[in-house]
Amino acid sequence: MPDDIKVGLALSGGGYRAMLYSLGSLWRLNELGWLRKIDMVTSVSGGSILNGVLATRWSKLTWGPLGDGWVATNFSEQVAKPVQAMAAQPVDVAAGIEGLISIFSTISDKVTASYDKHLFKGAKMQSAIPEFEKGKTPRFLFYATSLQTGSSVRIERKRLADYKIGEIPNPDLPIARVVAASSAFPPVLSPVEIEVSAGAWKTFPGAYLFDRSEFKKTLLLTDGGVYDNMGLESIWDRCETVLVSDAGAPLSMDADPPTEWTQQAIRVLDIVTEQTRALRKRTLIADFQNKVRKGTYWGIRTKIGDYGLPDPFATDSALTQGLAQIRTRLNEFSPKEQGNLINWGYALADAAMRKHVLSGIAAPTSWPVPEYPL
Repeated sequence: MPDDIKVGLALSGGGYRAMLYSLGSLWRLNELGWLRKIDMVTSVSGGSILNGVLATRWSKLTWGPLGDGWVATNFSEQVAKPVQAMAAQPVDVAAGIEGLISIFSTISDKVTASYDKHLFKGAKMQSAIPEFEKGKTPRFLFYATSLQTGSSVRIERKRLADYKIGEIPNPDLPIARVVAASSAFPPVLSPVEIEVSAGAWKTFPGAYLFDRSEFKKTLLLTDGGVYDNMGLESIWDRCETVLVSDAGAPLSMDADPPTEWTQQAIRVLDIVTEQTRALRKRTLIADFQNKVRKGTYWGIRTKIGDYGLPDPFATDSALTQGLAQIRTRLNEFSPKEQGNLINWGYALADAAMRKHVLSGIAAPTSWPVPEYPL
């Protein structure tokens, strides 16, 4: 029997910027008593680093009642602190240098090792991620993109699936490797190779590559955001209530774009990514407006004043609008950058939830990172 998945949360890509912005979003959702109301958390890229921390720390969270929901009383200790510590680690440059000079490992191996050292400590999906339990534990799903089939690859405790090949039930993969695949920004940090048993695959209707053994042993994966930068597709298909925390950066305008082949290809990839994100966002917003589904969207580029609340917890400024321009990197973020991004995700999640999902809820009274109010 399919799981009863009605409420979904999508965490977008965008390197450490997305990880920190969505940390602020989770912080506010927790205070509102909504974490345990979420049935599925999906993620790509930087959002997957946060999702991995949330998934592996979920069993350590302690819960207290809050209205008709529950609040994790040790959220800051178990989730926020390790994420903020990770944001101080310069992963991409170090991994690039070490991977290039090593004859035994790749850049993606070095990224995996860094995630494992700082966050996951050898944890695997079957032992470290709890099973779905409605109203208590969500399903945690990580997206990658297959360079072989062009499909969105869904990886979770329950299964690994490429709809063109089939699925592997209950994969026991290292969580650091899964997060590395989901956040393997091309071309430098990808591909991530994941070795699987060809005999572990199960077919399902439409899996027309199931009999092709060359696709069933080594998966070559890149960033999940290549296919869907908001990590939206799975919950969009099945959830009645959809929440989206989007830290995707806007496409920069360039009066003199590069014409050299490599740089031009990167520019084209940025344009394609922007257009696919914009299409998904427009369709999602139209669904909300047409009451096809409930929920809300908050993007890092959103003006908080547009929600029309009488008491928003932040005001639009040059500082808040500039946060979308912070680099899409896995390098060291200063305490100020961290605090600003966390607080902005927190304020926008609060505004979006109070405007479109909840009613009669008071504004917050303090910032998650009080040293850097907005």
